[in-house]
Amino acid sequence: MAEQVEVLFSTPAMSATFSPEAHVRQMLAFEAALARAEARAGIIPHEAALSIAASCRVELFDIAALYREAATAGTPAIPLVRMLTEQVESSVGTRFSASDSGVGARNASRYVHWGATSQDAIDSALMLQMREGLDLLITDLLSICATCAALAEQHRHTIMIGRTLLQQALPITFGLKAARWLALLTRQVQALHEQRARTLAVQLGGAAGTLASLGEKGLQVVALLAEELNLPQPELPWHTERDRIAEIASTLGIVAGALAKIAGDLVLLAQTEVGEVTEASAPGKGGSSAMPQKRNPVDATGAIAAARLAIGVVPVILSAMTQEHERAAGGWQAEWAAIPDLFRFTAHAVERVRDAVAGLQIDPARMSANLDLTQGLVMAEALTMALSPHVGRPAAYRIVQEACQHATTSGIHLRQAAMQDARVRAILSPAEIDNALDPSQYLGSTDTLIDRALEAYRREQSLQG
Repeated sequence: MAEQVEVLFSTPAMSATFSPEAHVRQMLAFEAALARAEARAGIIPHEAALSIAASCRVELFDIAALYREAATAGTPAIPLVRMLTEQVESSVGTRFSASDSGVGARNASRYVHWGATSQDAIDSALMLQMREGLDLLITDLLSICATCAALAEQHRHTIMIGRTLLQQALPITFGLKAARWLALLTRQVQALHEQRARTLAVQLGGAAGTLASLGEKGLQVVALLAEELNLPQPELPWHTERDRIAEIASTLGIVAGALAKIAGDLVLLAQTEVGEVTEASAPGKGGSSAMPQKRNPVDATGAIAAARLAIGVVPVILSAMTQEHERAAGGWQAEWAAIPDLFRFTAHAVERVRDAVAGLQIDPARMSANLDLTQGLVMAEALTMALSPHVGRPAAYRIVQEACQHATTSGIHLRQAAMQDARVRAILSPAEIDNALDPSQYLGSTDTLIDRALEAYRREQSLQG
């Protein structure tokens, strides 16, 4: 079932980034970088580092066998180091001659994983995978932002009803709704970019986080390893201080929640009784096995499901922060499954929202019809505000409330009820009443708010560019 869930709730790119093969590839990247760093520091022979790096090719390893052995060993790093050592030993003879440099190369296998511990390889590999995963998410989020920016501009003046507590409230524009999605996602891009720059870090501490096996050159090797892998250098090893992982996980959970909000809006707007937007149609998409007429919002629905799965994984990672002393028994290991799942689920939510908004079909006529459903009652606040300067807000509120009750019981438009109220007519002319009840005249700072969302997006876009 786990494999089926991954197919349903992931993307090909993110699945590849967090596949077993990718995990091994990144652990090998760590081992090769470690050897190069140690050679640069004068700890191991340069020829040995060349030999180790040349053997750190994922295609040389039996991934399935490695993970079968990992179940017994308790960590994939143990079989990986053994297999890498064997690979170096078997390849040296064909790669080097019996020259002085060849002598150093033939001893290369003894320097595999020199001074490191299993967690160094696994955590550094995870950081490389997370960096790639963050880049994928940022790219796809920016794609959604571009679509939302276009919708905000295109529908800047497309009036619709705003809803609070699922009830009609006041007029807004669809451009403003899209701008709010845009602003929300722009913040998520900013957060992911900040996490990528600030939180990722190489891991190298040795058996108990002291770098004792590297002598006085331990910190030098850490700096060189960070340079080799293009990962930031931490202040000190962080084997059981998992705030870095937790911060990224929490940010992804927030990203997933943001996507679920947008997808939830789309599902509600696509309801039959609302019908203001629909997802793009495609053969086999959104149908029902029983009802031929159905056109379900499957992209948005899939995004909500994936987002809930992603958010559900976050507590597992946060709870894994409780780690014992210098090496965890269970907490660290739980991350191995939870983090890939979190990235896969979040990526799927991003992809489904991206597809939903990219092909979104907007129905301005239905928006206008829904705006008129209450026969002007949604403009009651505007009428109240027009009366308030003359009689004060409490009195204006009571007058308009009574007019609304009259309109409702009589089945007439609020304009007609207002015109029949002597108190209203004594203050406002028919033209002023019409102006107060015109949705297009009660949009407040909508244009400026849209502009602000667009400006923030373009600023972030230029930073990413």
